[in-house]
Amino acid sequence: MPTYTYQCSECGHQFDIIQKISDGPITQCEKCAGYVSKIISQPSSFILKGSGWFADGYSKEKKSE
Repeated sequence: MPTYTYQCSECGHQFDIIQKISDGPITQCEKCAGYVSKIISQPSSFILKGSGWFADGYSKEKKSE
């Protein structure tokens, strides 16, 4: 499940919450009950590993004849 970062527009409090993609967004601050909105947080830690994954997007080198 992804982690979302929210920030309160009233008190500035930031907090992270783990939610399902299908869950609705949080709208109320956990500290002051003010309005919160999602903010862009740290980059994803998604990394492709193993044989067949290369930075250029090709799984095999082309053989020259």
